Amino acid sequence: MGTADVETIWRVESARIVAALTRFTGDFGLAEDAAQEAVAEALVSWRRASPANPAGWLMATARRRAIDAIRRRVALHDRYALLAAEPAVDKDVDLDRIDDDVLALMFVSCHPVLAPAARVALTLRVVGGLTSEEIARALLVPVPTVQARITRAKKTIAAAAVPFELPPADERRDRLGGVLSVLYVIFTEGSTATSGDRLVRPDVAYEAIRLTRTLAALQPDEPEVYGLLALCELTAARFPARTGPDGSPVLLADQDRRLWDPAAIRRGVAALARASTRGLGPYGLQAAIAASHAAAPSVEETDWDRIVVLYEALGRTAPSPVVELNRAVAVAMASGPAPALAIVDELIATNRLPGSHVVPTVRGELLTRLGRRTEARTELELAARLCANQRERSVLLGKAAALS
Repeated sequence: MGTADVETIWRVESARIVAALTRFTGDFGLAEDAAQEAVAEALVSWRRASPANPAGWLMATARRRAIDAIRRRVALHDRYALLAAEPAVDKDVDLDRIDDDVLALMFVSCHPVLAPAARVALTLRVVGGLTSEEIARALLVPVPTVQARITRAKKTIAAAAVPFELPPADERRDRLGGVLSVLYVIFTEGSTATSGDRLVRPDVAYEAIRLTRTLAALQPDEPEVYGLLALCELTAARFPARTGPDGSPVLLADQDRRLWDPAAIRRGVAALARASTRGLGPYGLQAAIAASHAAAPSVEETDWDRIVVLYEALGRTAPSPVVELNRAVAVAMASGPAPALAIVDELIATNRLPGSHVVPTVRGELLTRLGRRTEARTELELAARLCANQRERSVLLGKAAALS
């Protein structure tokens, strides 16, 4: 079994493993460290022989590493004795039984004692199973910054003696926004990978959906939970059509909409209806945009005027340069490329998305439509240099070459 296989298994199972270890040890930092040690051991051991149950192997190995660490702590001999008396984790361990622990792990990672940036980084690491490099690309910050945030976050949780448990119902509402933002970032990393040779990483995206569904079951009266769930479902519905047989990206205009998942669309529309009970928030508005795409038989027949209005509402509710960039794309479809280019140029003039490949990508597309081919090629080549995803980079270079 190669490195990629180990990484794939870790991506899927990391949250359950860390959650179970935290429950066993009562020490969040120790659990995460032990899990990482198990992965490092797997990278060596699995080259010789692959275990029948890789997730169970990781769980058992990480648990042994945790016990070893506790044994080395003289002041914790009693806890070690308690853990040593627990039955060993066998190869048939049922990781699905600890879903509630995964959700508890999310609330610990998003605890208010942590700064918002630290909550996102820590949860992406322990719940999403992302590497520091992937988190850095997702958050547009240097890798050392991410590593420092994670280290400080674990130390803060330990110093504050944050309990490993689901918070009471009255506290959950206060901490819900942080949890939703983390789930959104995790889903976004899965729906459009920031690096690597795959455009979509369904394992990451579907884990975010699963956790959002669990959160909705715990907080059924929170419309924005359903707004996020609707957004994720409606976006994931397009996954089957977003890549070709060789994994290359397929643009929205070229997608075979017959491949879109109708069940996911129905689930998304139902969740959006529940989100609409008290007016749509930021996630609900994005879901409404996704629903407009899902309802249209083609790009040309999409209600772009409605999408522009929804982006304007989103910009007032949750202003961000990304929302403005997306609004520019919608404006281009509704009113033409010239007014859209003005929006993009304003973003560049104010330097609101530095280092992002998406800005020159959109600008290159708009310049192409305006017939300014030389400028468009320059923008697309710049976008390719900035893009860390190999699949996206290939598409960008192909478009630039076509303009030569």
